[in-house]
Amino acid sequence: MVNHHTRVVVSILIVDDQAMVRRGIHAFLADEFPGAMIAEAATTDDALRHLAARSWSLVILDVTMPGRDGLDTVPLIHTSDPDLPVLVLSAHAEEQVAIRALRGGAIGYITKDCTAEELITAVHKSLAGGMYVTARLAEALARNVNARGRPPHEALSDREFQVLCLLAAGKSVKQIGVELALSDKTISTYRARILDKLGMSSNAELVRYALKARLVD
Repeated sequence: MVNHHTRVVVSILIVDDQAMVRRGIHAFLADEFPGAMIAEAATTDDALRHLAARSWSLVILDVTMPGRDGLDTVPLIHTSDPDLPVLVLSAHAEEQVAIRALRGGAIGYITKDCTAEELITAVHKSLAGGMYVTARLAEALARNVNARGRPPHEALSDREFQVLCLLAAGKSVKQIGVELALSDKTISTYRARILDKLGMSSNAELVRYALKARLVD
């Protein structure tokens, strides 16, 4: 009697609004996983449509997306599939954004300047059900757990934190609005909330705080 083995096909969804980033990741994964089902989505809505259409082995998700950002998207993904691993990809300061992503349910975190080898390692570990973090991030997580008092920016929502990082990086309200696909008025509202929560009155204070807290390079 012939023993037939069912071949498990790896399926990975890449979610990033930058076509070059998606295609670069796609190429690395196609080399590593011949025969894998690899698809791309440029927006959160595209990603949710892909998720509704079929089951996936892994989602690689960019943090900074137009409209609804990656940190907001992780819980939505887990609403449709609670066991689906999500590996977050970001160009942002590693520690604070990563901590938020992992708290939100991501299984791992990599930055866009990682090597192809790091990406493949993170994907393999995520597919196996393990959490992937860099040594530097592991130290930051340990510090975060052991810290007696939470820093003021921990009181910010994920979107407020994202706007804080962009303001601290020197971007204007208009530039941030374009990047996040939100109106200038909405960004100004977020800025006002951030200033209020942090007890500050100017962008200069926000920049000094972000540098001291290592939220930006």
